[in-house]
Amino acid sequence: MERTGPPARFTGVVAAFAAALLAAGGLTALAPSAAAADTDLARNGGFESGLDGWSCTGNSGAAVSTPAHNGTSALKAAPAGADNAKCSQQVAVQPDSTYTLSAWVQGSYVYLGAEGTGTTDVSTWTQSSADWKQLTTTFRTGPSTTKVTVYTHGWFGTPAYYADDLTLVGPGGAPAELPAAPTGLRAGTVTASTVDLSWTGSSGATGYNVYRGGTKVLSVTGTSATVSGLAASTAYGFQVTATNSAGESAKSAAVQATTTAGGGSGGGGLPAHALVGYLHSSFANGSGYTRMADVPDSWDVIDLAFGEPTSVTSGDIRFSLCPVTECPNVESVAEFKAAIKAKQAAGKKVLISIGGQNGQVQLATTAARDMFVSSVGKIIDEYGLDGLDIDFEGHSLSLNTGDTDFRNPTTPVVVNLISAVKSLKAKYGDKFVLTMAPETFFVQLGYQYYGSGPWGGQDPRAGAYLPVIHALRDELTLLHVQDYNSGSIMGLDNQYHSMGGADFHIAMTDMLLTGFPVAGDQNKVFPALRPDQVAIGLPASTQAGNGHTSPAEVTKALNCLTKKTDCGSYATHGTWPALRGLMTWSINWDRFNNGEFSKNFDAYFGG
Repeated sequence: MERTGPPARFTGVVAAFAAALLAAGGLTALAPSAAAADTDLARNGGFESGLDGWSCTGNSGAAVSTPAHNGTSALKAAPAGADNAKCSQQVAVQPDSTYTLSAWVQGSYVYLGAEGTGTTDVSTWTQSSADWKQLTTTFRTGPSTTKVTVYTHGWFGTPAYYADDLTLVGPGGAPAELPAAPTGLRAGTVTASTVDLSWTGSSGATGYNVYRGGTKVLSVTGTSATVSGLAASTAYGFQVTATNSAGESAKSAAVQATTTAGGGSGGGGLPAHALVGYLHSSFANGSGYTRMADVPDSWDVIDLAFGEPTSVTSGDIRFSLCPVTECPNVESVAEFKAAIKAKQAAGKKVLISIGGQNGQVQLATTAARDMFVSSVGKIIDEYGLDGLDIDFEGHSLSLNTGDTDFRNPTTPVVVNLISAVKSLKAKYGDKFVLTMAPETFFVQLGYQYYGSGPWGGQDPRAGAYLPVIHALRDELTLLHVQDYNSGSIMGLDNQYHSMGGADFHIAMTDMLLTGFPVAGDQNKVFPALRPDQVAIGLPASTQAGNGHTSPAEVTKALNCLTKKTDCGSYATHGTWPALRGLMTWSINWDRFNNGEFSKNFDAYFGG
């Protein structure tokens, strides 16, 4: 949130790794025709049987009917985040033999290759092909090679590619054997919406499928997975199978797990549908100063903007009312405190919001962490507040190089923030209201990019709120991501969505309520939040921030998410009538705009 008009900044999605593209392309010459005795060894190379025989990273692949080079089907695979949509199969071959690998492809930066050859692994690629183009390469197996892996893949940040009629021609080897069913399936950490599973791998397996109640819900390459999107206080049964080029094994023995009842303070005493707004209490801008007593009754949560640090790294947070020279109509501190009590008596919650556009907070040391806990506690006690809103923006949260797992963060500014908030929650108990207002760059962008990435060079702030949200999900009352001042963000449909209409809010909110693999890694899935923990963040007017959404479009977004109507082209992964509501920057700007935002909310939810 900003003190003045809408900023022009947005950090942006990290550019594609162009230099790596050049280094990766190993073009090889076209091979001579295979001998007459040779046969095509690729299984289901035309994808007429769906993905039978194939394994695609991150569930990125699907068999589609159009466009098809030949027959009725082709492969469509969509890169996302750190996942280049690699689809592969293992093929039995003969040692010391020559093979010709070929496929028809369409799209930008499509690769075809073979690995595990025992000699020199090969690949070939096309930079851009709007129509079907044939790629061909050859290789010779090593003296003891009996299996090779053939694959196609795209490139990071590019659209989906297509492949069809893949062949591997040469002398056949011994057929692959079906792997045995995995053993030792066990349930680990269980939350209200997730279950962690692990198992003992099967010899010869190249992947595993996870089943919930007999329905396949995940495909992974490792021997662990997190199943998300589950209902609280519900028993589930899980099984896994092993896969390779020969097919899929029998299912493992089943394991049962029951999700928890849900965590923390739940709704924090909020109504079923709540309206959250920021009140410019410590400064003035073009919207004018609004006294606490004059805040309309529509607002269920009032966030005092802002508590700010004495320095970026001090952790010492201070809050004071706007100076009279800046806000001539500011009330006295005694009047302000009395108005807070009156709002609370009417069932409203009043929180201190820390950060904002100008209030950079970096808890890089344990001393800063402890000062944060102490100073925030003093503000809460002095004004008799109900809790805390975390509105860290800019460079407050940034992941250190090598911090790649949101479930186990190692970066001090992240670890210390989590610890500090847990301490405050423990001090004030179940009635403590905790909300967060991150920007899309720090949350939904994590579907594509997380931190500096596996090769470095990405913006280390990408997805940096995810470990904080995840670690505090049992304490979290409400997450209202700022769906404004944002660049285009990729949704779970692997399409980019832009601000200003219902589609953006539907896609961004669906990600929070469905969960998503972080940086495309299916082994690192950010679990879904409960719908009562989620609100949609919007600017109250065109003056308040870039990406203003008209009331009609806000209504469409609410209809889609809570009723499955007015959804447009984006298909949500569920319907959530318990969605908590809306947040806006700000109460002041809404009053300046004749209450358009709050009036629309009241009309929709009958407030």
